[in-house]
Amino acid sequence: MEYQTQTAQIGSLAVAQNKVLRNTYMMLALTMIPTVVGAFVGMSLNFSFLAEHPIMGALLMVGAMFGMLFAVSALRNSVWGIVALLGFTFVAGVLLGPILQVALHLANGAQLVGMAATGTGIIFFSLATIATVTKKDFSFMGKFLFIGLILLIVASLANLFFQIPALSLTLSAIAVLIFSAFILYDVSRIVNGGETNYVMATLGLYMSIYNLFINLLQLLMAFSGERE
Repeated sequence: MEYQTQTAQIGSLAVAQNKVLRNTYMMLALTMIPTVVGAFVGMSLNFSFLAEHPIMGALLMVGAMFGMLFAVSALRNSVWGIVALLGFTFVAGVLLGPILQVALHLANGAQLVGMAATGTGIIFFSLATIATVTKKDFSFMGKFLFIGLILLIVASLANLFFQIPALSLTLSAIAVLIFSAFILYDVSRIVNGGETNYVMATLGLYMSIYNLFINLLQLLMAFSGERE
């Protein structure tokens, strides 16, 4: 009887984890719609303020993003959490405007954007598949990734003052590695029951995909961009 009870509990837990994973993927796909709409809006806006005041502009962008992240987290257990998440992804799409404007002024800009999107998709699906199929627990990576992320943010803010191109490329390469590892970590947490709220699970994966795309595009523009 005890064995049957334990088996039933394990089975129900697996069903719950699969449901969270399925809902997360569905929600993640849905977030791409406001992101794309926001990106088109962002490409039509004038971001001259960011060019004239890069430090202030970057700090305002970071502040806006963190404010909306807090809102999503606070509302995660209600339907308003979904609304806040979709609103956040729209704003994130708008904030893609500056880098997309720069990219699309290159002769091969559209191709580079497509390559960055394709590369992001390949990395995501590959790592998500590894985490899902192997069911290995990658939670041990959490502390290292958090420390790496903090150092990356500090170094990126510092480079706003120094404006060293080589450092920017190095940070982008490191960011690609860190956010790729975050995808493996986040999917592993969902699969192994470490994350049971699909709004927060979606938010974590979205942020990794979003930053992965940006940094891949920056690297592609630096090494393959063709000036008109």
